[in-house]
Amino acid sequence: MRVASKNNRPVGRPPDADLQERRRAEILDAATAVFSKCGFAAADVQEIADKTGVGKGTIYRYFPSKEELFLAAVDHGMRNLKLAVDAAAASAKQPLDRIAEGVLAYLTFFDERPEIVELLVQERANFRDRQKPTYFVHREANMGPWQDLYGELIRSGTFREVPVDRIADVISDLLYGMMFTNYFAGRKTSPANQCKDALDILFHGLLADSKRGSHE
Repeated sequence: MRVASKNNRPVGRPPDADLQERRRAEILDAATAVFSKCGFAAADVQEIADKTGVGKGTIYRYFPSKEELFLAAVDHGMRNLKLAVDAAAASAKQPLDRIAEGVLAYLTFFDERPEIVELLVQERANFRDRQKPTYFVHREANMGPWQDLYGELIRSGTFREVPVDRIADVISDLLYGMMFTNYFAGRKTSPANQCKDALDILFHGLLADSKRGSHE
C-alpha cells in the first residue's frame, strides 16, 4: 500500500514536469507585471504570489530570492521574444520576407508588452554590476541564424558584399533603438508602418543612384 503525501500525490511518483513549467511561467508573467508596475526595490513577492494564486513559499521554491525572480522574469521575456520572432520569420518563404516578418514581430512584441521594456530599464538601473545585460546575452546567442541568412543574401547577389556581423549589428542596433524610442517617446505610427519605413531605408538606402559612392 502506497503512502500518499499531503497533496494526495503518492510518494515516489515523479513531479509533473509540464505542470511545474506552466506554474513557473505563470509566476514569471505575474512577476513581470508587478516588477514593471512597482519597480524592483518596491515590488512585494507576496503580491506576485497573490497574482499567481499560490503561497509565497511556492514562489521561493521556484526562485530562492527576489533578485533571481527578477532576472528570471527578464530572461523569460527575452525567450518569448525569440519565440515570436522565430515563428514570424519561419512563416515567410523568401529570405527578404523572413527579415521583414522578423522585424515586424520584434516591433509588435515590444509594442504589445511594454512591461518587458520596463524590466530591461530596471535591470540596467539595479544590476549595473552584471557583466552583460540579459538582452545582449540573448542577442548574441540568437544571432547565428540571422547571420547565415545575410550570408545567403550576399551569395545570391541580393545584398552587396558587407561583413555579415556588420549587417547584423546595424539591424540589431536599429531595432534596439526603435524599441526604446517607442517606449520613452511613444510610437508615432503602427509597428507595421515602422517596419516598412525601417526596411525601406535598410534595403534602399538614402542616396540616389547617381550619388552612390560620392560620399566616400
